[in-house]
Amino acid sequence: MQVEAPRIAPLARNCIAAGAILMVIGVMLGAFGAHVLQAQLTPKQLASFQTGVHYHMLHALGLLLVGIVAQVTAGGARLRWSARLMLAGIVLFSGSIYLMTAGAPRWLGMVAPIGGVSFMVAWMLLAWHAWSGRPSQASGGT
Repeated sequence: MQVEAPRIAPLARNCIAAGAILMVIGVMLGAFGAHVLQAQLTPKQLASFQTGVHYHMLHALGLLLVGIVAQVTAGGARLRWSARLMLAGIVLFSGSIYLMTAGAPRWLGMVAPIGGVSFMVAWMLLAWHAWSGRPSQASGGT
């Protein structure tokens, strides 16, 4: 008799897939910065670009974590919003840094703090979900 593996929850699948894709993009951007942009940017610009990559990759890992948590717990709105805000933070914080490094107007830098706040709220929502003690789907609530 073969035991069927548990199905992956939709939120878990989406977060893990998005996180993995964003990790690939982060690795590519990091390599691009180290090998191509290094000769074209000032040290300050390169450091800014690397900060964008650093936060991009940390929060792509955060999305992976949210996906894992969504699979082993009852999920819910806090986890969905945590994932959305991590993704928004990557786009707003890291994306604005990438665009400014590419020559976009400096006023775009005003978008980065919104992305930073998105990151903070995303992590707070993940903590809230953990503290709420929602029962595990796999264990049937025990």
